Amino acid sequence: MVRGTGGSGASSRGNKESKAGAFFMATLVMWSVSVFFEIFFNKRSELVPILIGFVFFQSANVVVRNFVWRDPLFVNTCVSLLHSSITSASVVVILLNQWIQIGADKMFEHSQLVEVTWPWAYQALCFSSGYFAYDQWDMLLHRLYSGWIPSILVHHLVLLVCFTLALYRNVTINYLIITLICELHSVFLHVRKIRRMAGIRDAGSKIVKAEWVLNWLTFVFARSISHILITVKLVRDASKFEKGVELPLALFGMAGMNLLNILLGIDLLKAFRKENKSQKDHHNLHQE
Repeated sequence: MVRGTGGSGASSRGNKESKAGAFFMATLVMWSVSVFFEIFFNKRSELVPILIGFVFFQSANVVVRNFVWRDPLFVNTCVSLLHSSITSASVVVILLNQWIQIGADKMFEHSQLVEVTWPWAYQALCFSSGYFAYDQWDMLLHRLYSGWIPSILVHHLVLLVCFTLALYRNVTINYLIITLICELHSVFLHVRKIRRMAGIRDAGSKIVKAEWVLNWLTFVFARSISHILITVKLVRDASKFEKGVELPLALFGMAGMNLLNILLGIDLLKAFRKENKSQKDHHNLHQE
């Protein structure tokens, strides 16, 4: 009886995950059709970097899979680390350039964030959209998700919708570029995952301790505080937005991002405590 119930439960979970996969695959296909239509039928050549981003990261996937290690999770994490590194560096360069050009006060004015597009910001957002489409495809292909509402797939879907609608209308590009400063934290998330896959799990080592310090610092400042400040800015400037989908979509997107940040913070804290506990248990075992 117990064995039968367990099998039924596992089968039910499998069916729910399968339905979730089908749903997210359908949304990815619809998104792809929309992008191809805009590029090839509406002659939106400025959107081509989306395709370049997809092809670039898929090519990186092939290289890692064939020359490093074939494990799907390892390959996916390495490509994600590549994206986080490129994107965070791009965002920092874009922000520093604007800071030098027009100053910190002016660059965060409502008109600058909504109506103006900073140099290379549009291309960077397109390229990043290509990555999120690639990553969604790779996770669905290799079932690198769990649960019937996988948070990572929801995260990517929300970003693809928000990013592409902004790119189609060429508005709030700079707002979205600032949200991508969180990729600084993603760098250390991916480094931690690769480090653990490589078998480096000694929580007492200097490398692991330094990684955790950088992980927490970037989580607090590059992800949590930056996204909260963006949300506050949106609310304060709500009356300055014209009637349309920009403000509701931006608020919806940031609400989702802040919720996911809370869940990520909880998972990060659990992982931190687990690693420290394992280290203490290991130390106590040796003392005995």
